[in-house]
Amino acid sequence: MCGRITLTLPDRRSLAEALGLPVAAVPEDYRPRYNVAPGQVHWIRTAGDPPILGARWGLVPHWARDEEIGRRTINARAETAARKPAFRDAFRRRRCLVLADGFYEWHGPKGRRTPYWIHPAAGGLLALAGLFDRWQPPGGAPPLWTFTVLTCPAHPAIARLHDRMPVMLARRDWPHWLDPATTRPEPLADLLVPRLPCDLELRPVDRRVGNVRFDDPALLEPAGPSTTARAGDGGHGAGDGGAEDGGDEDAGDGRSGNSRTTRK
Repeated sequence: MCGRITLTLPDRRSLAEALGLPVAAVPEDYRPRYNVAPGQVHWIRTAGDPPILGARWGLVPHWARDEEIGRRTINARAETAARKPAFRDAFRRRRCLVLADGFYEWHGPKGRRTPYWIHPAAGGLLALAGLFDRWQPPGGAPPLWTFTVLTCPAHPAIARLHDRMPVMLARRDWPHWLDPATTRPEPLADLLVPRLPCDLELRPVDRRVGNVRFDDPALLEPAGPSTTARAGDGGHGAGDGGAEDGGDEDAGDGRSGNSRTTRK
């Protein structure tokens, strides 16, 4: 699963350069984030105009009666998203890149888990495969844009932390994933696998990550030795376990100021 992400590029220009876009394409209210949680607004890239859109994490299908479903749809299994009612229309018509430069995963005994920041070892941007949708609230309120992150079985180097991981797309695959002319799942199947787009560092970090109130650079300071997941190593990850939707028990759900982590 994927319950927390980061996007710490320092400014609009840095993000625009990483995406190969003009600076004007990046919204003026962009700022670096160190602890993006479900229920919060984050940046996604789409095939439309504008190319970068602020959307809330937790997909609300356009047909939903209310927005509460978004609490359960922060992740979608890559293996089944094209068939699930909550995701299948978005899979056909509204795929996106969830912009990030890292994500967190927790490991260890329940209540005392250590968060790991998983990010490109050499720095740079990650593009997580996502889906998005537009929901119209009743009463004429402004439309709500939301997204979900697709997950797949974990790459072997990450499976020791969790048996699921976000689908990460190599730069060469971005156009294919975003192509609105592709509406069937079969041509996209080869993208939705536990492949690493680059070498990743798995760095243990501060347990404050478990509380959504904290969002500062100190969260990324090492709290122990790191390991490296090599892009050319391994293959498909272990197992098909884990929840389809929802967040990590130590990560909280992002909709309140409190984590469910038990601190000792």
